[in-house]
Amino acid sequence: MPPPCSRCVSQRVINLETARKLGMVTGALVGTLQSAYVSLYSPARGSLTASPHFPLSRIAVAVVAGASGGIAGAAAGHRLVEHLFPPGDGTPWLCLGCGHAFRELA
Repeated sequence: MPPPCSRCVSQRVINLETARKLGMVTGALVGTLQSAYVSLYSPARGSLTASPHFPLSRIAVAVVAGASGGIAGAAAGHRLVEHLFPPGDGTPWLCLGCGHAFRELA
């Protein structure tokens, strides 16, 4: 059971470790889908196009773009949540009522 907020005593708090993991997964999924879609359906292809010297099919290009987009998306999701973490030790929590970030020592 989450602890109440130390500022407004609200019970609506979220564990920031969970929020960070959720942000990373969501960012990776969105980055993968966006990069793969753009590589498949963009009229102006990027540098990874099929050529006689470097033959890649459209699916292979989508896989490469999706992998790199997923990595970039995961990094962006991590950075979005990382600034919310309060300094110190313990479990980080964020109050959804007042926006106060605090840590609880177990």
